Amino acid sequence: MRSTGFRRTFATLSVCSLALAVSACGSGDDDSASGKIRITVNCMPPKSAKVDRQFFEQDIASFEKANPDIDVVAHDAFPCQDPKTFDAKLAGGQMEDVFYTYFTDARHVVDINQAADLTSYVKELKSYGTIQQQLRDIYTVDGKVYGIPRTGYSMGLIYNKKLFEKAGLDPEKPPATWDELRAAAKKIAGLGGGTVGYADYSAQNQGGWHFTAELYSQGGDVVSADGKKATVDTPEGRAVLQNLHDMRWTDNSMGSKQLLVINDVQQMMGSGKLGMYLSAPDNIPILVKEKGGDYKDLALAPMPGGEGTLIGGDGYMFNKKASPEQIRAGLKWLDHMFLTPGDGFLGDYARAKKNDAPVGLPEPRLFTGAADAKDQQVKEVNANVPVDNYQAFLDGNQSLDMKIEPPSAQQIYSVLDGVVSAVLTKKDADIDQLLKDASGKIDSILARG
Repeated sequence: MRSTGFRRTFATLSVCSLALAVSACGSGDDDSASGKIRITVNCMPPKSAKVDRQFFEQDIASFEKANPDIDVVAHDAFPCQDPKTFDAKLAGGQMEDVFYTYFTDARHVVDINQAADLTSYVKELKSYGTIQQQLRDIYTVDGKVYGIPRTGYSMGLIYNKKLFEKAGLDPEKPPATWDELRAAAKKIAGLGGGTVGYADYSAQNQGGWHFTAELYSQGGDVVSADGKKATVDTPEGRAVLQNLHDMRWTDNSMGSKQLLVINDVQQMMGSGKLGMYLSAPDNIPILVKEKGGDYKDLALAPMPGGEGTLIGGDGYMFNKKASPEQIRAGLKWLDHMFLTPGDGFLGDYARAKKNDAPVGLPEPRLFTGAADAKDQQVKEVNANVPVDNYQAFLDGNQSLDMKIEPPSAQQIYSVLDGVVSAVLTKKDADIDQLLKDASGKIDSILARG
């Protein structure tokens, strides 16, 4: 599932326009008329995101000034990658030379033979050796490198400190287990006035995504290690659903309105009517800037359960038709834009702070060693959010198993959506039968590859 912060969801859905016809998307052609190497790239912020658009354009301009032999043509739209059009663009030869992918897409793009092999080129990417190994591994298939990570995220528990205090809970001690979360949710819901203790998604594949995160937190998994069989019909899977059922129907701590999606839950949290929900750190600025929340009231804890957390993120792959010159130019562009510690589109924290963008959110670290130290030092100097509110999340993540989303994630999430929505909308839902049926459907998905 995609992360929900705007910086991880810039995109393009557009095919090449007539204005760009001189350089067809993914064609491997360079700009021979000018003697420049032309690369098309995507995930440019749309015009509606004025500040991010400005940053992106500034960084492309500075890159082209430093590399006068390279012409970067950026495409924008929203989101960065639409599952409904992604494969069609690949198959139709309309994909950019350097294109955005979610972590879960890496293997698929390689399997359908649409990715350039970067193995012999990555030595030219200055930052490659500094990137976390587990993130590099996501884009490594059968020993060959097919992509470059750009950002990562891990799931945690966002909670409202003000509501914790009102309910007699210690806001500095967020729930560490699902039993503690259930108890806290009941107290918060007891405040009345339409206050909800805990909310969860159950539609548009988002319920399946959160079921997976909750299953990981209990030490379970969605599919077997070899990726061939479903593993949801287990004690851990039943524990996830029983907990949701009991909070919804026994404790009445999840509210009566269900079939919620992310915007619904964010609105509840931003309005001060929700105690807790699962999310990545990038939800926090959305809650403040778009939903009426306040940074001082919003804190982040690690996933309850203490076993694991779902991680995701994104990166860039290269069109298989890209020329060697375009691959080298694209790698230079990635170094400049995203992979220079303390600088570039995502790392220029001083610029972000100056433009009132949040600095200091507890995002997973992309780099290691000296590169990481520099990135963290620049971030700390420019932090403009209450970083103490996120310390529990940072500390707790150190002991959690970081687990990527399952194969065929969106199809599996669609199946699990039905399971979660049934539990939250039907008091007499048969959890055992729901898991048995879901297991069979997931087995069929995995068998089809």
